[in-house]
Amino acid sequence: QVHLVESGGGSVQAGGSLRLSCAASGRSFSSYVMAWFRQAPGKEREFVAGIRWSEISTYYADSVKGRFTISRDNAKNTVYLQMNSLKPDDTAVYYCAADLSSQIATTRRAYNYWGQGTQVTVSS
Repeated sequence: QVHLVESGGGSVQAGGSLRLSCAASGRSFSSYVMAWFRQAPGKEREFVAGIRWSEISTYYADSVKGRFTISRDNAKNTVYLQMNSLKPDDTAVYYCAADLSSQIATTRRAYNYWGQGTQVTVSS
């Protein structure tokens, strides 16, 4: 059983920064793609960023490109999302997801495992 636990959410003013963490357990993640999604109230869950576990390959949604950075620590089985220059539109519940795939998918249904989510609130 794969288990994902997010942490690091909170409230911040526009222009501020937060770093989210996703700790994975239960299996070796050497071949997993890891991703971050977010869901704002009344909106669909959307892809934010993804990273291959065993390669330095990343992909970002246009809305966060240049402001967010996804990274991973293989030894800790942890994926991070560094969020800078935050905007009120970034307010959402952020979810970590994992998929046994060789490609970074941007659709929700491509991911088999999900964390419980962490709230990020950006005030103007």
